[in-house]
Amino acid sequence: MNRTIVLLPGDGIGKTVLPESVRVMKAAGFDADYVDGDIGWELWCKEGNPLPERTIRLLEQHRVGLFGAITSKPKDAAAAELSPELRGKGYTYTSPIVGLRQKFNLDISVRPCQSFKGNPLNFVRRGKDGSLEEPKVDAVIFRQNTECLYSGIEWTNPPDNVYAAFQSHPKFKTFASVPREDLAISARIFTRNACRRILRAAFEYAKAHNHKAITVCEKPNVIRETSGMMLAEAKKMAGEYAGISVWDTNIDAQMMWLTKNPEDYHVIVSGNMFGDIASDGFAGLIGGLGFAASANIGDTCAVFEPTHGSAPKYADLSPSIVNPIAMILSACMMLEHIGETAISARIKAAIAKVIEEGKVRTYDMMRLTGSAKVCSQGAASTPQMTDAIIAAL
Repeated sequence: MNRTIVLLPGDGIGKTVLPESVRVMKAAGFDADYVDGDIGWELWCKEGNPLPERTIRLLEQHRVGLFGAITSKPKDAAAAELSPELRGKGYTYTSPIVGLRQKFNLDISVRPCQSFKGNPLNFVRRGKDGSLEEPKVDAVIFRQNTECLYSGIEWTNPPDNVYAAFQSHPKFKTFASVPREDLAISARIFTRNACRRILRAAFEYAKAHNHKAITVCEKPNVIRETSGMMLAEAKKMAGEYAGISVWDTNIDAQMMWLTKNPEDYHVIVSGNMFGDIASDGFAGLIGGLGFAASANIGDTCAVFEPTHGSAPKYADLSPSIVNPIAMILSACMMLEHIGETAISARIKAAIAKVIEEGKVRTYDMMRLTGSAKVCSQGAASTPQMTDAIIAAL
């Protein structure tokens, strides 16, 4: 039975790389129907809503989405680009991908960071004898995806009830002399159930892949209540998983250790903000965001996306020069989610073969500065990289 996949190209290079992933899936034998969903900056400018209700209805119907990238700008810049007839009517820009996560409770984000043999961008270090070492990086970050600082609960010049609530905390005395109009407050919210769900996903992955530990990467020595809840729940849950221990790292120390001994870390669990930071840090060890895929998974819906942005300065180059591998790997995660594990494995093997052979490399893999000139310097275009992966199938 054919699946229907909702395609959400979004903005910038999202419109470029998403069709490349569809090309690869079709070449690998995945048979599906595809419907396009509207999302992104253009919709904000024209309609005042970057995530229209018609797109939500598509995902409610089909339950699986493949997402490219979005452009997101600060509040004032977003307001300035709104169509003149919509200005001053109360429209406020919010990130549509964050909106999707919250609308469908896509609270489990999975971000694998696994190095490919032969990638010239892989992390290397000096060994004890001065020789170069290239440790195998095989980490998966489980990021709680709907809470923390991404909840969107914040104020500038907080209203009376909010201000009074903060005044009731003894440590707020430090800010008592600050005029309210000079105060900006964001709420970092964790809930016990959401902590348990992301921890359960991490423990189950560790169990399935024979890992002996999960690492809770937070900051409980300073952010005692929220980070403390995540760590406490992990320790409770560990009793259900014989042979899997709980490691505890602070986010700042983790960012140092990931460039010292990244091979020691395999399953990392964090709240939304620290998970975002840790996953980008580990992505840097495997070649950057051109290789970083992710999943946003809820009970009834899942959306898969590369973690790179829309890179508008590259969007209109012809031919396109951007690396499509992160998008293709995101499609592989989608295939695995719907049970097409054999097709996903074939595609990943083809990617690994192309990277190891080293004959076809995009500009980032050649350490070139992105420009229209890179193809004349030997870099593969976006379609050429896709063609090489299809040929390797």
